[in-house]
Amino acid sequence: MIDRRTIKNFDWFNLCIVLSLSIIGVLTIYSATRPLPGVEQPPFYLKQSYWILFSTLGLLLITGIDYRWFQRAAYLLFVIGIILLVLVLAVGRKGLGAQRWIPLGPLSFQPAEFFKIFFIMAIARYLSGLGCPANLTLKNIMKMAGIFLFAAVILLLKQPDLGTAIMFVFIFFALIMVAGVKRKTILIIVLVALISIPFIGHIIWDGLKEYQRNRIVAFIEPAVDPLGIGYHITQSKVAIGSGGFLGKGYLHGTQGFLRFLPERHTDFIFSIFSEEWGFVGALLLFVLYLLLLLRSLDTARKAKDLFGTYLSAGLGFMLAFYFVINIGMTLGIMPVVGVPLPFLSYGGTALLSNYIAIGIIMNVRMRRFSLFY
Repeated sequence: MIDRRTIKNFDWFNLCIVLSLSIIGVLTIYSATRPLPGVEQPPFYLKQSYWILFSTLGLLLITGIDYRWFQRAAYLLFVIGIILLVLVLAVGRKGLGAQRWIPLGPLSFQPAEFFKIFFIMAIARYLSGLGCPANLTLKNIMKMAGIFLFAAVILLLKQPDLGTAIMFVFIFFALIMVAGVKRKTILIIVLVALISIPFIGHIIWDGLKEYQRNRIVAFIEPAVDPLGIGYHITQSKVAIGSGGFLGKGYLHGTQGFLRFLPERHTDFIFSIFSEEWGFVGALLLFVLYLLLLLRSLDTARKAKDLFGTYLSAGLGFMLAFYFVINIGMTLGIMPVVGVPLPFLSYGGTALLSNYIAIGIIMNVRMRRFSLFY
């Protein structure tokens, strides 16, 4: 049952930011995919609009469930997520060189998008049992990595989904830092990482697909093959740079409409937005995402229990990492790893999972005055 105080403290601020970003996304998807004269084009913007409605309903349902239930179910949900990742490798649908989707009749979903939430829940539950500060030792961290991180990363790399695997590593270490780590442990981890980079890098490089290696080469030197492996980054930079300070204006961009930029409505939607709205528009977008992160961290600070703190912080960092990696890709300062821009990029599963993440953060904030029994 939801008491009156919980309803009164509904987080309209977070909801307004998310809906604003989603509306910007629909408008940009339409601009990027509107059909050329005489050419048919699937109505991606309409599909995204339907997913926004469905995701908003999911968000509202999530806020109605006491988040302490997620603490009790965290480990079970984590195991279910691992099973789904294994199932993807067995019966998943292939697309764009990867096997990441499980078909459900006419639809399909990407388990990794929901598993990232289960992953954060499980780590939040584990850390909350250690007290605050946790003062994690190297033994604690290795134990956590063995239980939660290694299997997840290996299964994601098998799909392959390098971008999401990197995200899991970032989230893992971010939550560890929030929990508290001894200085000696941090020093040891840094030294081991520096020493291991050449060996681990060689192993990872050998395990990458050819297109993934090409993306790294294109990141290091896009000019080596501007019409081949460096095409995405080159065209993305052209789109962003041509927007100038105020942009070309809505529906006046050329990189998306004339199909110069691949993946224009998914991975490179920020390039399309920047071409039309320029530096000013990009700055506004940055402010909205920053407010979302700050709200998440403020919720973590005000949470009534450690689980709520770690859960809100982890989900906030997750969205922030997605934003940073996606923007870095489009600007050419990070390799292209197929990470979408939260709430803007086209994709139903990703949108729904991000709305659920925000719903959980709102849930924690709404119940910060609740009494625990």
